[in-house]
Amino acid sequence: MRHRFLKVGVLSLILFSPAPGCKEYNKNYQQEANNPEFMHAGIRRITDIIRHDIFAPPISARIYAYSAIAGYEAMVPGFPEYQSLAGQMNGLKPGPQPEAGKEYCFPLAGVNAMLTVGKQLVFSEGDIQDLKEKIFDDFTKMNMPPDVYKRSMEYGDAVAKHILAWSKTDNYAQTRSAPKFTIDTKEPSRWRPTPPMYADALEPHWPHIRTWVLDSATQIKSDPPVQFSTAKGSDFYKQAYEVYEIVKAQDTTQIATAWYWDDNPFAMEVSGHLMFGKKKISPGGHWMNIAAHACRNAKADIMLSAETYVKVASALTDAFIVCWAEKYRSNLIRPESYINQYIDPDWTPLIQTPPFPEHTSGHSTISAAAAAVLTNLYGDNFAFSDSTEVEFGIPPRSFKSFYEASDEVGLSRMYGGIHYRRGNEAGLKCGREVGQFVFDKVKTRK
Repeated sequence: MRHRFLKVGVLSLILFSPAPGCKEYNKNYQQEANNPEFMHAGIRRITDIIRHDIFAPPISARIYAYSAIAGYEAMVPGFPEYQSLAGQMNGLKPGPQPEAGKEYCFPLAGVNAMLTVGKQLVFSEGDIQDLKEKIFDDFTKMNMPPDVYKRSMEYGDAVAKHILAWSKTDNYAQTRSAPKFTIDTKEPSRWRPTPPMYADALEPHWPHIRTWVLDSATQIKSDPPVQFSTAKGSDFYKQAYEVYEIVKAQDTTQIATAWYWDDNPFAMEVSGHLMFGKKKISPGGHWMNIAAHACRNAKADIMLSAETYVKVASALTDAFIVCWAEKYRSNLIRPESYINQYIDPDWTPLIQTPPFPEHTSGHSTISAAAAAVLTNLYGDNFAFSDSTEVEFGIPPRSFKSFYEASDEVGLSRMYGGIHYRRGNEAGLKCGREVGQFVFDKVKTRK
């Protein structure tokens, strides 16, 4: 009997013990993978690289849009209440689908797709690769089944390839070799290069980039500028003189507001015979950062965060295209040039005048577009604190709503001496219309 008992006991151990080489995997890896910080970290790294590589603001928005859309599209199959953007974004066709009946970690696929696209659209690819390795190490530590990890990564790669192919059809490559903007020296109302760099006009062919959601660059038009005049009693002279007096007054509150929203990707500083550049976050990057604040404050999960970035980035891109179409249509002289010629030759703006025509204010337009999207997503009275400028030595600012922040952006451009009041107000109005249209037309929920 004793030997028989021992035999039964040994047999039980053989039958119910794990086989050699078998590994117990984490049953909760899907919940752990649904961490929005993976998405926030990816967007933030793209922001840092855009700043380092000095991309122009419209180009930065393009990078954000394709990266965010890739991340969103790769995660959609894992979140049944959401739907693809195929057929909603101009030229975006249905992409690869996951294999039926197989298990995936869709947040892993989404982060991989987003960073893979971002890596292809920037110069400093190695910096994104470093982050990919860090994030993928975090996913590996979740101890998910190896076949799920491999399958998810491959699916993310496939979606990234699909989005990158789509990106090559937006006319961006063709604009890289387009001719420079011709300066009209005979007409006094026209834009001309400004100090200290006297740079060529920035992205004059941007209106020819394919829009993301709008039908065309001229679907939504801004109010026209004030009629040009050099007469002292004219409306145009008065608005220029308003800018002149604001900067001369040196009001500390206005100065702080101007510098807070400066967001010049590359400002050239001059000290005696020395010239050196200062890199800051782009206007679009500032609003993608505010989008991250909103996601965290609302405790948004990874899919809602992806939806937020997609809609904000799409509004930014279309707002830039609409704004640039108006800039190079009206081709209006900047306050600095007008004031130096007709009011005070020694006057200088507080912040550096960017190298493109005045009307409308790009920062005002894209800020209002982003604010419209965020307001629709998170509510009209969504209070938040923005710490974007802390890394540049500027303390956080608090706002009662997204529109309060975008309205302050408009004023900041006048406080800084680089825009007339009409350029800011027209930009804010147009931007709101663009943002609302993008939000209404892009249906992310089923």
